[in-house]
Amino acid sequence: MTGVRIEGNTLRLPGGVAVRFMRTLRLPETGTHPLPPGLGEFPLRRVADHADSVPEAWRARGGVMLPVYLREAMWLSFGGTTEPAALQVGVGKVCAVSGRPWSDRLSRKPQNYVVLPRQPWLDGINSGTGTVRQFVAVPLGLGATVEGQVTGEEVWGGVQLQSFPLEDEPLARWRAERERRRTRAPMHAPSFGAAPQMMAAAPAPAAPAGMGLGVGGSMRQEVHRDDRPLSDWVERPAGRVFVHLVTPPQWRRITGEEPPPSPVDRAAYTAAGLPWFDYYDEDAEDLAPAQPLEGVKPVGDWLGDDHEPWLEPHPAQVLPLKDAPGKPVEDGDW
Repeated sequence: MTGVRIEGNTLRLPGGVAVRFMRTLRLPETGTHPLPPGLGEFPLRRVADHADSVPEAWRARGGVMLPVYLREAMWLSFGGTTEPAALQVGVGKVCAVSGRPWSDRLSRKPQNYVVLPRQPWLDGINSGTGTVRQFVAVPLGLGATVEGQVTGEEVWGGVQLQSFPLEDEPLARWRAERERRRTRAPMHAPSFGAAPQMMAAAPAPAAPAGMGLGVGGSMRQEVHRDDRPLSDWVERPAGRVFVHLVTPPQWRRITGEEPPPSPVDRAAYTAAGLPWFDYYDEDAEDLAPAQPLEGVKPVGDWLGDDHEPWLEPHPAQVLPLKDAPGKPVEDGDW
């Protein structure tokens, strides 16, 4: 499967899908919170460009890699997606939407994908009604990942993405409707170098090479139900990519580059009066929480409290939102 490319730090998948991995503040693991700010993009590098220094299993899986600190939070931004697409998001090959095992087919019962561009971002797993639990990086081998808690094993780690464009006829209808509405300007979330999500700390201990995603605190975010017939989407994925999560020491050793600095202290961010976000789409319907994901425990239950200070944002800081070429990324066996 081909057609996945990196443009800057944006992954481009077939069908016009754009995905950026955003750094963010980590939320407290109790309570429900607004969407935290974006603190810049994670850098992306192709595994094939560092074939001599990555673990052998990574060469077999292909894809890309990014550096992440222990307990650092991230969210996935889909801004820049140009046409409708169904995007599957896996965390250790567990679907972040349905909680079911990874599949190369779209499913509706339960829905195992997000609908772009209606879904502007995804900050965590679909584990609550109108809420998600934040993506947080943890080392493999402790059982703290979503993969470990749902499947009982930690084999894959990382993040997996798979895109399904519209079939020709519904795509033609969508393009015709877009032309009719061309004079209406779309709304976009303000960019502060990222969107909502978590924070980080010390480098992870070496486990099976790489990191996976566990969960942190809850935030108000809906995972939108698809209102199209399933038959509108192509039957097989047009593109897929395996995203390896690398500790900062591994990143230095593999790439020879310095990783980004550890994220800003969240209390200092809030004290400075900088914005948090609240997103609501009155025309969209929220998916029910995924039963396999409802019982996933936050990383603090596994690693202990990190004693990070928390300063609740003032209501005035919570902003409402809404109502190229490059070398191909190589796919592999996963």
